[in-house]
Amino acid sequence: MSSTIVDNQAPFGEKHGPFVMGAYAPVAEELVLTDLPVEGSIPTDLNGVYLRNGPNPMFAPKGSYHIFDGDGMIHAGLFHNGRFTYRNKYVQTADLEKKKAAGEDLFWSVTTSVKDSSDKPMADAANTDIIGFAGNAVATWYLAGIPHIIDPISLDTIKAAPEYVSGLGKGMSAHCKVDEVTGELLYFDYYTQKPHMSYGVVSPEGQLIHHVPVELPGDRLMHDMAITEHYSILHDVPLYHDTEALKAGRHKIIFNSQLPMRFGVIPRMGSEDSVQWFNFSPCFIYHVVNAWEEGDEIVMVACRYMPAKHDDGSIDEQRTAKMIATLAMDARLWRYRMNVKTGETHEECLNDEHNVEFPGYNSAMTGRKTQWAYLVDHHPNTLRWTGIRKMNTDTGESCGAWSDDHDHCWYSEPWFAPADNAQSEDHGYVVTFCWNDKTCIQQLQIFDAQNVGQGPIARITLPQRIPAGFHACWMKPNQIATWHQLDNSF
Repeated sequence: MSSTIVDNQAPFGEKHGPFVMGAYAPVAEELVLTDLPVEGSIPTDLNGVYLRNGPNPMFAPKGSYHIFDGDGMIHAGLFHNGRFTYRNKYVQTADLEKKKAAGEDLFWSVTTSVKDSSDKPMADAANTDIIGFAGNAVATWYLAGIPHIIDPISLDTIKAAPEYVSGLGKGMSAHCKVDEVTGELLYFDYYTQKPHMSYGVVSPEGQLIHHVPVELPGDRLMHDMAITEHYSILHDVPLYHDTEALKAGRHKIIFNSQLPMRFGVIPRMGSEDSVQWFNFSPCFIYHVVNAWEEGDEIVMVACRYMPAKHDDGSIDEQRTAKMIATLAMDARLWRYRMNVKTGETHEECLNDEHNVEFPGYNSAMTGRKTQWAYLVDHHPNTLRWTGIRKMNTDTGESCGAWSDDHDHCWYSEPWFAPADNAQSEDHGYVVTFCWNDKTCIQQLQIFDAQNVGQGPIARITLPQRIPAGFHACWMKPNQIATWHQLDNSF
């Protein structure tokens, strides 16, 4: 098998913009691959599946194209008793089925329409995040759509799950959270009508057991949330739709530096009036690392978007909004503290040197204190991740980093995979995809999580490029309902 790939990296031509070309270009084939070339050796105590979601348009876009428009495709690396299987498969949403029946794209772009538009419908692509829940995986969408249940082994779409959601928006945020101790899934929804947000909890059995409206001062475009053992942390960001553009059915955003960044702390099963709000310096946050409780304090570590500045040091609101809209990220590891008894707050930059984003960590400890995070080094280009980095969330110290080639590599979101019978928080591996656009080599790379800086301990070379995409997760055997059905030949 050849170690290099020759494929069509501009299948729809240049007229639809850069996000369907080069490293972003979609792939046409759904594959199942075993017995792939391996440099080094796959650890025998690495068992589970690495899942990564991302946009992969099946048909040429109707016009301009934004990366949040593309049909969701899951790329998976399954590790079972020292063997490896790669799969990729589309998320079979109702909107994708409509496109397949028509033989063409029927929907409009995030850049030219708004969610729920009747004149220019926008597809719910389920292309943004994926997370393990209730024995399967859940794929979600950037603008809060219907969650889709995915078999983490076969990648078959089991069903859409509208029963998980409720309220005005009838959607689920791209970033729901799963408490692996209780088995509950927690999420928010957001929409342009009052009250603008809602919050929900789904039981381990897949039943919506709690749902409340959360009133915000106005339309907001938040992206993530956090949970602790007893609370959820909702975000009220100073980012919202341009009113005139919204009336015209267009998606244009405004960043308002006169508004604070607010976090709403609500007890897990709290009522609407139990939300306690805390104000911080104006910014935007795409992604939280983790959060936990320390006495009366809620501690949240996140990747804080650094607002663009004018020459005089003031915030350049227009440039900041444009950066957020295109995912041109400039973020720093940041820690927020909120005292639920006194109302006191504190925020601090943990490391001002590294532009890091798309964090992974030991997900078994979601909502509990974690010391280690695994992030990507961010290039100014959208989804251009030049390497991976381990960071200490106590001190902010960078504790090891790696890149095959900063100028040519495109990494995926790295996730921690615990070793069988792990003895510590970071006893295990870090798994990620890596595409080199110079050598045209696509790999899945495995790192020792305690020594990321030594480079991959195993490299599995794939015969198909994996397009630049969004979020990933690691699912352990005890999270997968059908794991026991695998045999040694799989």
